[in-house]
Amino acid sequence: MLSNEQVRHIAWLARLGVTDAEVERFRDDLSIVLEHFHALGEVNTDHVPAAAHASRLQNVFREDVPQPSLPFDEVLANAPSTQDSCLRVPPILE
Repeated sequence: MLSNEQVRHIAWLARLGVTDAEVERFRDDLSIVLEHFHALGEVNTDHVPAAAHASRLQNVFREDVPQPSLPFDEVLANAPSTQDSCLRVPPILE
C-alpha cells in the first residue's frame, strides 16, 4: 500500500496538483495497479526470449522511386501570391 507522501511525490513528478481527497483516491487506485504489476513479476518467463520490442518491427515505408517533378505552373497554381516563379509571402518583422 502506498503512503500519502508517495502519492504526492508521484503527483509532483507528473507535475499534477492534487487535493487531499484525490490523494486518498489515487493511493487506493495506484496501490491496486502496483499489486497487478507485482503479480506479473511472479510469472515464469524462463523460456521466453528477451525482446527489445513487444511486437515485431518491420519497415513500412514504400520504395523510394524517383519521379518527375511537377511543372512550376501546377505548383504555383494554388499559391495566393507569386513573383518571378516563386511563392510570395508577407515579411515577418519583429
